[in-house]
Amino acid sequence: MRTLSVAFMIVAVSSLAFAQAEHLLEGEIESGGFGGPVLKVTSLAGSTGVLVGGRGGWIINHSFILGGGGYGLVNYVRAETPGPNGEPYINFGYGGLELEYVHNWDKLVHYSLGLLVGGGGVGHRGEYNSGDVDQRGFFVMEPWAEAHVNIVKFFRISGGISYRWVSGADSPVASDGKLSGVAGILTLRFGSF
Repeated sequence: MRTLSVAFMIVAVSSLAFAQAEHLLEGEIESGGFGGPVLKVTSLAGSTGVLVGGRGGWIINHSFILGGGGYGLVNYVRAETPGPNGEPYINFGYGGLELEYVHNWDKLVHYSLGLLVGGGGVGHRGEYNSGDVDQRGFFVMEPWAEAHVNIVKFFRISGGISYRWVSGADSPVASDGKLSGVAGILTLRFGSF
């Protein structure tokens, strides 16, 4: 009986020694990265807003992107109520962590799905100043879908659509609902894909 117990323990220990852990990403991991400017045209407080910014990220196995981006309003959009010193316009910007899945990265035309989770600020600004009057913070979440065209090895053009969901602004500038909205996106991506 003792011999049988010893034999069983030897088999159990040797099978544990040869067992390998399972991983989400198996094999060698290929890395790349990109960065570039972004233009968004969106509905904002009942008007058309133009947001300009940039984004970048680490590309894992050509398909998963972990990165970040930031975007700010560059045109004049009227606030619902003027600021404390009569400032008539909205000062608006946001950014955060961006996660993206890219499908068929090696095809001439392909698509991706992504999500931004982060925060931002909204306040008033005058005609000739940058703002920061009665600035309020908020939470933002923005899913998107984009189509990409491979121009050359290191450059891609992307166009798509997103929906920006704002919560917690609690601002006299505009309600959360009026700060939320659909956006058209144009991105120039430079990097190693």
